[in-house]
Amino acid sequence: MISPRPTSRVLSRGDTASFWFFVVAGVAIAIWAVVRSIANIVAAVPNQNVRVAAPFLDTVVQAPLGPDGAPVPVELTGGVITAPSLPPASLGALFIAEGLFAAVVVTVVALLLLLTADILRGRIFSRRNTGLVSAAGIVTLVGVAGVPFFQNMIANGAIAWLSDRTYDRGDVQLIDLPSLIGVAFVAGLAGTVFAVGDRLQRDTDGLV
Repeated sequence: MISPRPTSRVLSRGDTASFWFFVVAGVAIAIWAVVRSIANIVAAVPNQNVRVAAPFLDTVVQAPLGPDGAPVPVELTGGVITAPSLPPASLGALFIAEGLFAAVVVTVVALLLLLTADILRGRIFSRRNTGLVSAAGIVTLVGVAGVPFFQNMIANGAIAWLSDRTYDRGDVQLIDLPSLIGVAFVAGLAGTVFAVGDRLQRDTDGLV
């Protein structure tokens, strides 16, 4: 006789508390991302004295690090510049980058909260949860690749206007490839684990 499939699993109090902490932290992160992006967009709308983060490559500057503040050569890898204004394309890229950042964070948090809700109900491995994990990984990849791309457009525009197109930053890498590869690996591994877990769960239930 085949017994009915269990609809819940027992979680320890510690596990339940950890998951609820994750829920609270996820909501806080999503709110922070939205507030941050809105604040940056509002600050940039007048297009005056816009603060822009810019990566650099093989750029040497003088910093007052020597005795009595004497200048010392320092290789600059990144910094924040204040552009009097941005060209329209760069300003549009800023809006896109901030909107994409907020959308990616909120979407990933929402997907993981749906997954957490299922786990709290005792359903860990299922096709739905496998889809949630895979979707969260794909959206994260879009953010890791897309946001730096648009941020680089912003930096290029700001520096071009400041230098009257006479400064060359060099071949700056648009995307952090190690981070992208790491996220892709973790996303693929998590999706595979949930897919295998779902398959084993269904096979086990069929034998009970």
